Amino acid sequence: MKPTFPIRASVFRKEHFNAAHRLYNPTWSMEENDRVFGKCNNPSFHGHNYELIVQLTGEVDPDTGYVYDAKKLSDLIKENVLRRFDHKNLNLDCPEFKELNPTAEHIAFVVYSLLRPLIHERLDLKIRLYETERNFVEYPGN
Repeated sequence: MKPTFPIRASVFRKEHFNAAHRLYNPTWSMEENDRVFGKCNNPSFHGHNYELIVQLTGEVDPDTGYVYDAKKLSDLIKENVLRRFDHKNLNLDCPEFKELNPTAEHIAFVVYSLLRPLIHERLDLKIRLYETERNFVEYPGN
């Protein structure tokens, strides 16, 4: 059976990185930071094993059968996200979080911002980031 073009589909790439962070607002007292962020406000930082899922949605190319080449997507993520964040302290090592609290929501936004200029605008980009097995965020762009 041959599809009738155009057809739309989504391609997903799952990656993994480890990073440490501390959630706090420098304009608040330590008590207020403890109240809002709890253990995540540990001055010695804490780490997560993040699972990142990048989703691209668009029309399938009738010549290649791809929405986007999965190997190329993997390479983009490794070069622009994993090299930047894997085994890093997000607060101390990553300029993206110098003035941005490295919450899962902000990390997903930053990943989106790093990848969006590298992927053709005809493709929709969505970022899903698991901070733990049960806690995750999704950023679909604006």
